[in-house]
Amino acid sequence: MQMIQVGKAVELEVDRETEFGYFLTDGTDDVLLHNSEITEGTELEIGQEVTVFIYLDKQGRLTSTMKIPSIQVGTYGWAEVVNVRRELGVFVNIGLSKDILVSLDDLPNLQHLWPAVGDRLYVSLKTDRQERLFAKLATEDVIQEMAVKAPLKGVRNTTVKGNVYRLLMVGSFFVSEEGYRCFVHESERKQEPRLGEFVEGRVIDSKEDGTLNVSLMPFKQDKMVEDAEVIFRYLMNRGGAMPYGDKTQPEDVQFHFGLSKGAFKRALGKLMKEGKVYQEDGWTYSSDRK
Repeated sequence: MQMIQVGKAVELEVDRETEFGYFLTDGTDDVLLHNSEITEGTELEIGQEVTVFIYLDKQGRLTSTMKIPSIQVGTYGWAEVVNVRRELGVFVNIGLSKDILVSLDDLPNLQHLWPAVGDRLYVSLKTDRQERLFAKLATEDVIQEMAVKAPLKGVRNTTVKGNVYRLLMVGSFFVSEEGYRCFVHESERKQEPRLGEFVEGRVIDSKEDGTLNVSLMPFKQDKMVEDAEVIFRYLMNRGGAMPYGDKTQPEDVQFHFGLSKGAFKRALGKLMKEGKVYQEDGWTYSSDRK
């Protein structure tokens, strides 16, 4: 069985030294360990056993490094996106001197949902027929195996943060910093997050299977502040007067403000309480018009 396998850490024997590094061997095949890939302060001797990670360098040559990445063929971990190439896919950093490609074939069809630089993906490594390394996204089964079961009680309305690992029409899935598997229904977000995007939300339900339902929508109080800003900005753009108030029909509120009637009334009430607006004969005015 060949020991020198691309994408894995192996133990090899130091065979000979050159001016640019050492050649290691498994008794049959040799591989270069360049001086730049030797752990700082390490002295190697002929015949010594050394553990290295095997990969192909930027020129496609078999090479090795003593900087062992945690992500290998058969193991998974979080990797940061460092480059986006629309014709190829995205590149992630796993700790090697070269970045690893996640092929566009494994990414969403809609490019605006692709990971951006700084996003993180949960990946392993795979090789093609030419032994080139690629990163592959974790499947749902892998995520379920690594996930931590969330408690049933005491988590509602708490904040959870994490990176999105799966996109579906019905919603988005992410793994929280605690390791909880979280689901965001499409109705609980303003826009669909990217694959790999770091999101923050609040727990709205905990399930028997240890997963959490999460909303990316703001708390009602925070949303009221945001809605009030929308209404006040609309009002001032109309010169401080608008033909809408508490009695306005829900469909008109939705059309002009994108709000439910209840949200509109709460935000309008907030503006009135703050003395910024007043209502008269079905109209709303800014207070500076008095």
